[in-house]
Amino acid sequence: MPARSILIIDDEPRITAALMTRLESVGYTVYHAINGMAGVEAAALHEPDAIVLDIRMPDIDGFETCKRIKRMPRLANTPIIFLSANVQDTDRHRAIASGGALFISKPYEAADILGAIESVIESARVVSEEAPQ
Repeated sequence: MPARSILIIDDEPRITAALMTRLESVGYTVYHAINGMAGVEAAALHEPDAIVLDIRMPDIDGFETCKRIKRMPRLANTPIIFLSANVQDTDRHRAIASGGALFISKPYEAADILGAIESVIESARVVSEEAPQ
């Protein structure tokens, strides 16, 4: 696997630490932001290959964070995976409508997250290669 970077935007230290450790153990470079505004800034700075985003955060929620990231031309095609304890269908629909590629419920299995990340990165790569230059 070529070097890939992931940005995790989540205010729960325990969940973030576990996910960061798992992703780093398989070769990802991982960045972390503790809230939506910091996440938007980190996304612009690092231009990650994918973003894992929580919905409930202390400043702006994940939906608004996603919209702000997707408005940046360099990040418009960056896949965003929502990872949240909000499991209502309305939240799932809002996540996808705001620009999310996938929605995974907390608690989650590490293998599910890894598979989802690899899948969305590969899909974004294929789309990028097929886009007219």
